[in-house]
Amino acid sequence: MVPVSFAGQEMFLTPSNALYWPAEKALLVADLHLEKASFYARHGQMLPPYDSRETLERVANAIRMTGARRVITLGDNFHDVEGTASLEPYAAGMLEALTRSIDWLWITGNHDETMHRTYGGDLAEELEIGGIVLRHMAKRGETRPELSGHYHPKLRLTVHRRRISRPCAVRAQSDGTDRMILPAFGTLTGGMDAGDPAILKALQPASAIDALVPVRTRLSTFPLWRCEATRVA
Repeated sequence: MVPVSFAGQEMFLTPSNALYWPAEKALLVADLHLEKASFYARHGQMLPPYDSRETLERVANAIRMTGARRVITLGDNFHDVEGTASLEPYAAGMLEALTRSIDWLWITGNHDETMHRTYGGDLAEELEIGGIVLRHMAKRGETRPELSGHYHPKLRLTVHRRRISRPCAVRAQSDGTDRMILPAFGTLTGGMDAGDPAILKALQPASAIDALVPVRTRLSTFPLWRCEATRVA
């Protein structure tokens, strides 16, 4: 795990694209998109139907790695409104076992706004813990510390003429306020370029926006955007 300072708290980005918050003993995961394969199958594109199992196994491994006592999801938990009904028995059993063994909170997103309370855990549209707002989609104009998901950011680079794409977090800072978009956690999730205007716009106001990529035991920072005042300084 790689440490990252956020809103005066020490947190850790895990190799599986989760964020661990030691002070709250909480594991934050964004965009699980459970049952994405079954969604595509219903629309004629057949994919191996094991994405939910793999995603939940990765959640379980992250819990073991961190010792978390709480899981907080940041929305788009299921890929669509049919996802809770489509979850095959083995994966459903895995999810029920997880929500029984640990304090679990589902924050809902645009893919699962009508998600019903199923498979255990509690539901919320958003939450504030320790002065940090947890929600699915970054709210433009937010001046409080904020953790969110939704955009599936990926950093795309060209290194020695090779195109490299890696999931990343995107952090915005302004006047001592931190906001961060987490990478997608789900197995079949795609990604949006970390410097996409939609991401930069969502994180305004900001003086600086950076992509954060864990590399072994350290955090690599890649500038994405600077306001004019910052550039001049």
